[in-house]
Amino acid sequence: KTPGVNIRKMPTQFDTVHGTTFIEIEDALVPTKNLIGKEGAGFKYLLLNFNHERFVISASTCRYSRICYSESLKYSMRRKTFGKPIAEHQMVRFKLAEMLRLIEALHDNNERVAFQYKSGVPDSALGAQCAMLKVMCSKTFEYCAREASQIYGGSSVVREGPGRIVERLYREVRAQAIPGGSEEILMDLAARQALAGARNAPDLSRAKL
Repeated sequence: KTPGVNIRKMPTQFDTVHGTTFIEIEDALVPTKNLIGKEGAGFKYLLLNFNHERFVISASTCRYSRICYSESLKYSMRRKTFGKPIAEHQMVRFKLAEMLRLIEALHDNNERVAFQYKSGVPDSALGAQCAMLKVMCSKTFEYCAREASQIYGGSSVVREGPGRIVERLYREVRAQAIPGGSEEILMDLAARQALAGARNAPDLSRAKL
């Protein structure tokens, strides 16, 4: 244990298996050999790492959303009301279709950003892309978790039985939406970068043809 550093586990809304901790640092000495990167550049490294964090969250959240959809689809085929499966009700089919539409769009965007990374696009050029991807993933997951809960009804608020998976995933929504930057912060980041790009773009109205 490093003198001056105290770490304790923090209970969270979503589960107890996550490594969420409260770290206290007081008069802690760090050897110069432990320096990572250049001195004074830590904040820049942190910002660049945010892109990776947002991408990873989006990939995992896409999977969570798909589980909400698949569990709802299977349940709607076996759960009956008024003598027929609830999948036969038009409103339930709409919920399933909208969930799948959002999930497939999110999956495609994950693939696009992954391809950009694989192609060598630098982190500095992917800030807005990863920001919007993170917003898309949290909104998609929130919608899917809510609609899955609606399809399962009372079973989705009980931590056992057929709705236990949906109940667990619903508690995960905010844990995916907030880390890596809230939706409001990320939307503002994307807009600011778009405005900066527009201001620096050449004035094409004066270009000679």
